[in-house]
Amino acid sequence: MKYKKGYITIILLILFIIPLSMSKDIEYDFTFVRLKYSGSFRHKSLWHIDYPAAERNLLIQLRKHTDIKASPQEKVVEVGSPEIFDYPFAYIAELGRLNLSKAEAENLREYLLRGGFIMTDDFHGTEQWRRFYKQYKKIFPKREPIDIPMTHPLFRCFFKIDKLMQIPAPAAYRSGRTHEKDGYQVKCMGVFDDKGRLMMMINFNTDLGDAWQNAAESFYPRKFSDMAFKLGINTIVYTLTH
Repeated sequence: MKYKKGYITIILLILFIIPLSMSKDIEYDFTFVRLKYSGSFRHKSLWHIDYPAAERNLLIQLRKHTDIKASPQEKVVEVGSPEIFDYPFAYIAELGRLNLSKAEAENLREYLLRGGFIMTDDFHGTEQWRRFYKQYKKIFPKREPIDIPMTHPLFRCFFKIDKLMQIPAPAAYRSGRTHEKDGYQVKCMGVFDDKGRLMMMINFNTDLGDAWQNAAESFYPRKFSDMAFKLGINTIVYTLTH
């Protein structure tokens, strides 16, 4: 009888714990996913750049300005993990250091074509574009990124954004410039599926993550963080509504 009571106690604990964990998973409408990737021998991975302050500051602003029930904590997911399919939005930074295996590229392609959205950030100049583009072609050999027109719903779905702004890293700003390397012109490009849905947003020659991370720093101009927050919030709203 003593053993039976022990079994009953364990069963009751399991039945109590499982609903709690399930309820925690469904408590929020949105979770910010940061993608983790491998680098190469010459270009070590910097998937964690500005992590986790950047996303946590963005999530504070998202919860402040919208009614979206967003988790206050981000989640890190490997680029090759099937776990990514549980989330509609993912963010990836320092694309000049990205190095994808065939399986990882196939996983990202399937995720995007099945309705997922990836926001890229923080890579600059001709050489970093070349390295990114080589990896991108592993995902979509036959699709080309194109400029997203300012009339696109991405720039209208919450805040109205009429013009792109080049967002600098603190080191660049302190040096009296907004660009890095030869990345003088900010670009916001997109990759679309066959039905015209935007599934990848490529922020090039700009650094949204640094602006999110340094928003409360007195030395960093508020205009940059304000624009970065607006673009981040719009992207999340767009992802959840399209």
